[in-house]
Amino acid sequence: MCNHYRNAPEALSTWRDYIGWDLFDPLPAPDLWPRRPALVVCNGGAGKVPAVMTWGVPLTLPGKRPGTTVTKHVTNVRNLTSPFWRAMLNDPAQRCLVPFTSFAEPRPGGGRDEVWFAAPGTPLTAFAGIWRADDQGPVFAFLTCAPNPLVAPVHPKAMPVILAPLLRGSNGLLHR
Repeated sequence: MCNHYRNAPEALSTWRDYIGWDLFDPLPAPDLWPRRPALVVCNGGAGKVPAVMTWGVPLTLPGKRPGTTVTKHVTNVRNLTSPFWRAMLNDPAQRCLVPFTSFAEPRPGGGRDEVWFAAPGTPLTAFAGIWRADDQGPVFAFLTCAPNPLVAPVHPKAMPVILAPLLRGSNGLLHR
């Protein structure tokens, strides 16, 4: 599943125009991995608001030994009916846009090689995301869907939900 994406710095100027706000300086790194800070756009009282959040929603599970726990950071929302996600999915205030210029899926057959995907000619592209406050600060994950014909040969289970071009319908995602 997608656990690596990029934000080309030159594409973020388009986001500045879309949001109507100045972005952060310095911006998060252009190569984005789980448990690292990333730029997201939330719905604030005065409209779209940029924020830096950590990618991955903590999920604490029982450990292998009695009385222990393990915390995993879930980066992709596959099961939209899971009680774990229900509150965030049902609350428009917990929805966000996750800007990206390209994303990677592991190359079939294992190893560290990746196959990269992008939406050419669409500088304003985002994943549909959800977020929540956490003890360590705000965290987010993005929604997934069935893969399109381009992604399916590389990752047949799922791909991120992509809102493009020019984020048609993104205001609906943030407000409905």
